[in-house]
Amino acid sequence: MQASLSSWRDGFLAVRNNKSFEMLVIAIILISALVIGATTYDIDSRWLQAIQVLDHAITIFFLIEIAIRMAAEKHILDFFKQGWNVFDFLIVTVSLVPIDDTDMVLLARLLRIFRVLRLISIVPELRVLMDALLKAIPRMGYVLVLMFIIFYIYGAMGSFLFESINPVLWGDVSISMLTLFRVSTFEDWTDVMYETMAVYPMSWTFYLTFIFLTTFVFMNMMIGIILEVMQAEHEKMSREEGTGEAGEVHWIKEHTREMEARLTRIETMLEQITKPK
Repeated sequence: MQASLSSWRDGFLAVRNNKSFEMLVIAIILISALVIGATTYDIDSRWLQAIQVLDHAITIFFLIEIAIRMAAEKHILDFFKQGWNVFDFLIVTVSLVPIDDTDMVLLARLLRIFRVLRLISIVPELRVLMDALLKAIPRMGYVLVLMFIIFYIYGAMGSFLFESINPVLWGDVSISMLTLFRVSTFEDWTDVMYETMAVYPMSWTFYLTFIFLTTFVFMNMMIGIILEVMQAEHEKMSREEGTGEAGEVHWIKEHTREMEARLTRIETMLEQITKPK
């Protein structure tokens, strides 16, 4: 019995790790996205019925695919130890909400949109990008706090100085911060600057220093944080897969430790042999 279960598990594992099966899953996810997009158009009822049948077939395929991945694990609970597996399981589960003429039709369509996110869990490179983004968010938080302080200071200054010129843009500190956000995105910011320069000719210094701090300094700091975390995640993936320079260095370190452990055991054995009785 155990041998039979083991052979079945090995078969499911081979299917799960098969590149063709992985490409098929990616293709079905893309088709699912196209099906959801097609339902937003005003199409003939016959085509709509065909799309509904195709949607049911896609849902059944995803159920079979998730069942294969769960059966490939030695224990079912091992499947839920990885966050991306839990994500896939939830996406497939919520897609079981039927699409019909009930009050749940809007919710069902919205939930099916999220099936496109399964590409992240299927494609390793996308997983690396998402993991890097999630790990970079805490570090980016400190930069965002510093940016908020700068926005608040300049927003208060702008409200004090320019409220009489244009209360729509500088009426209070919150409106001023929204105006400064517009300036930081370079959305017609020169119009705002020239308006205040008509009254305060030196007000250009206010805008240029703000743009320098927010757009050039803080944004580049965020980009640097993301790139650093992405590099660390790529190296981690290379070590796990044993590919690339990081994988080779990891292989050398592991084999060096094994050789050191063997040499230590040999030295211990030689000392015991040569030790006078």
